[in-house]
Amino acid sequence: MDDAYVVGEPDGLSPLLVAIRDAVARELHAQFALRADRLELADLPEVAYQVTLRVDEVLSGRRPPRVS
Repeated sequence: MDDAYVVGEPDGLSPLLVAIRDAVARELHAQFALRADRLELADLPEVAYQVTLRVDEVLSGRRPPRVS
């Protein structure tokens, strides 16, 4: 049994994986909003790049700069 289940994580993910999952979900939500809830095939490289940046921020502990 995974330790995550023993300590009460219902999805079985470590805190790092939860942070990555949440960062990916936030970025995908933002990308869909920017593109009127529709992703074209041509958009996928840019979306993947933005998701990669969010994952890098989680892994390196950096926060993205705030846009005013």
